[in-house]
Amino acid sequence: MLRFTVTTLATLAAFVMATPSHGAPYAVGFTETTIGASDGNRALVGAIWYPTSDTYPAVPVGENPVFFGQMVQPDAKIQDGRHPLVVMSHGFGGNWRNQGWLATALAQAGYVVAAINHPGTTSRDVTAEVGSALWLRPLDISHLITSLTEDLAWSPHLDGTNITVIGHSLGGWTALELAGAQMDMDHMDGDCKQHPELAACDGLKELEVGRTPKERTKLAADLKDKRIRAAISLDLGLARGFTPESLAAIDIPVLVIAAGSSNPKIPKELESGYLIQHMPTNLVQYHDLPDAAHFSFLPECKPNAAILLEQDVPGDGIICLDGDDATDRSDLHQQTITLILDFLHSLKTAS
Repeated sequence: MLRFTVTTLATLAAFVMATPSHGAPYAVGFTETTIGASDGNRALVGAIWYPTSDTYPAVPVGENPVFFGQMVQPDAKIQDGRHPLVVMSHGFGGNWRNQGWLATALAQAGYVVAAINHPGTTSRDVTAEVGSALWLRPLDISHLITSLTEDLAWSPHLDGTNITVIGHSLGGWTALELAGAQMDMDHMDGDCKQHPELAACDGLKELEVGRTPKERTKLAADLKDKRIRAAISLDLGLARGFTPESLAAIDIPVLVIAAGSSNPKIPKELESGYLIQHMPTNLVQYHDLPDAAHFSFLPECKPNAAILLEQDVPGDGIICLDGDDATDRSDLHQQTITLILDFLHSLKTAS
């Protein structure tokens, strides 16, 4: 189960913001990729979305019995020029496909977007043996950046001075680590005694995180990647393990988007709100999407998908549920896309 893991005007705004200077949204090129992890012991499977002007027949990617996919052009030629790079980190039990809807919109707007699976915390591969090493998540994203910016096929098309990291749920935690936040497992252990209901505490227990002093030292390390210009979290979890001092020292812009629908397992007040409480006010933007639930940041569900999920694993039907007043997950996605593109545009105009 993936535990950690405004309106018509917003939709119009998303389209306008996604329209590059040549007058129409780019088509979306796509390729799957596998790179070796920096430790040499794991394979990082993922995908890259990018702008293209090719007109090959588009095919769906990320399509399955539960989720709708997105239309892309496999192995199309990348648009000339250098493009900003966005790297994405999925949530607990998720995978690189989870934010494909967002990657597609960003590629249409001229960004190159790369996402990878995190071994040990990815779909059908959640194991304490590998997943307990949470510090590998940010390290793997840093390695992904290095691999792309040093690859002769990709580096001529990337603006290495304009790199953003985006993460959902545990991926949001990963994004904040890369922005400079640092983990204190002793603090987190004490917090879980006060708030044992939090999904973050369940996940740490399942993964047996911080079993030894050596592991706790690795979790406390400064994993900031100085190449990253901005960070975005989508309803993150595990925020309360960050030290207030490290959050206060973050020196890049951060966009925090929270699911506004009430969720006692991942309450916005205790997770996303914790970041706002401690981060520099001049660098952080906070938005609460009232109709969004935690899993609203996953792809759109097909009809009867919740039933299929419940039949497979009781309780997983929640993956297809949005807030009580939500009318359509695609509208929530458009709201999110608008906020993100506005944020990224503000960085461009400020530079």
